[in-house]
Amino acid sequence: MNPSSLPARPAGHVLVDQLRIQGVDHVFCVPGESYLPVLDGLVDADIQVTVCRQEGGAAIMAEAYGKLTGRPGICLVTRAPGATNAFAGVHVASQDSTPMILLVGQIDRAMRGREAFQEMDYGAVFGTQVKWAAEIDQAERIPEYLSRAFHVAISGRPGPVVLALPEDMLEETVAVADARPCRAPQTLPAPAQVRDLGDRLARAERPLAILGGSRWDAEAVRAFGAFAQRHAMPVAVQFRRQMLCPVDHPCFIGDLGLGADPRLLAAIRESDLILAVGGRLSEVPSQGYTLLDIPNPSQVLVHVHPDVGELNRVYQADVAMACAPGDWLRAVDPLAPTATASRRARCERLHADRQAWSDPSAVRHPGPLQMGPVMAHLNAVLPDDAILSNGAGNYATWLHRFYRFRDYGTQLAPTSGSMGYGLPAAVAAQRLHPGRRVVCFAGDGCFMMHGQEFATAVQYGLPIIVILIDNGMLGTIRMHQERRYPGRVSATMLRNPDFAAYARAFGGHGERVETTEEFAPALQRALDSGLPSILHCLLDPEAITPTMTLSRLRAGG
Repeated sequence: MNPSSLPARPAGHVLVDQLRIQGVDHVFCVPGESYLPVLDGLVDADIQVTVCRQEGGAAIMAEAYGKLTGRPGICLVTRAPGATNAFAGVHVASQDSTPMILLVGQIDRAMRGREAFQEMDYGAVFGTQVKWAAEIDQAERIPEYLSRAFHVAISGRPGPVVLALPEDMLEETVAVADARPCRAPQTLPAPAQVRDLGDRLARAERPLAILGGSRWDAEAVRAFGAFAQRHAMPVAVQFRRQMLCPVDHPCFIGDLGLGADPRLLAAIRESDLILAVGGRLSEVPSQGYTLLDIPNPSQVLVHVHPDVGELNRVYQADVAMACAPGDWLRAVDPLAPTATASRRARCERLHADRQAWSDPSAVRHPGPLQMGPVMAHLNAVLPDDAILSNGAGNYATWLHRFYRFRDYGTQLAPTSGSMGYGLPAAVAAQRLHPGRRVVCFAGDGCFMMHGQEFATAVQYGLPIIVILIDNGMLGTIRMHQERRYPGRVSATMLRNPDFAAYARAFGGHGERVETTEEFAPALQRALDSGLPSILHCLLDPEAITPTMTLSRLRAGG
């Protein structure tokens, strides 16, 4: 198209138009003068804007949006301090394989190389953590760069992209054609690979599936559930990917997280065929790279991953298929069922083991507030489509082990183990799904890393529920400290505020919960309030994990 026949537009508006064309309906930001033309373009766009209190929270919200939708979450931040604040969210998107685009204001082009005010080389700073980092030098190329950014973010193994936007470039007026909407390229396994898989499944006596990664959707989760039943295949999920298989599915046998069920690990080691779909089998799910031999697993390994660069990177697969889970499931759907009576019996036994392992009534720990009944109550009262978020810390064990995830799109948790993730993720989830219940689990240390985003929840009237587990310490670090240096406590104790009062100070609902009996009525009052709420739950410091006390840990250290 001849540019002379196109209307001239401000460059900042051209950028916003590209976001709209690519289906963006929401952006998360902390405003800065470096990208005012983009903010101006958003005034007239049908795109919701969530103004956050710190760029780290904004980046986590964008990452959470990407997790829930499969589309790139968009985060807008200003120059160097804003960009570096956002880095933690970018790292989460990288390790969690989440599509995300970080748009960063930049100094004027004529000032580069002089260490101007807040100057930063974003390619150098973010290069090892993103799939692509670039700077848009010419306003005419905005559609080209944005199109490439979206394609890179969603294709293969999804991940983050960073684009720097020089302030003077955004202020130009240009006549340029818009890019077309993008979609991820489709890749399919070869027919011979599908037949090979069918033959191997028919010969296997103890097959087992491990699901992880991204590029799943509700349809793919349902399809894999049906596939697992046709082939009587036990299904485990990787760390913080429990929404990939309903807890009550007859083939579900547990999650490969921190402190995994020893019976689950034994079942994987004794399997004769491992079907890994979507994930990388990285450090945590592989239990420190000990579950499968490297590079040649002793089991037959069938690895399905959307990025060919991840296949055979650590583990040499017997069958390696480069495709997304949904595409792969459509390709293998015609395979004849291979279930046998012995395989069905194995599924039933392992599923029963998981049900026993995740029974909250079987666990008791020191203190008047018992987390077992708390988890049982949440399982009873929260709807199947409730979204649960958390950051990092020992407190999260209660959620991962005992909460009954039933639907896809209900879990927001960083596989990168990033503290502070839960609250901003909950804000993003409630913005995206105003009609669903959203609950954030947080530890006292974890919450304070992005606690200011509670103000964002209040500003937008988002009735999230924060269950804040306070044991007065950085519990995970204390656990390791006591194990290695028993009785020598250093840098792990915390003096915390009254978190219930904190919630009320922002205009939310807050209550203090000190006993088991107080939890259920406090939760109901929080739900009834219709306000963002914090339930400040006081946990005995001795209850360092569901099954371990500080005293026992110290004695065995």
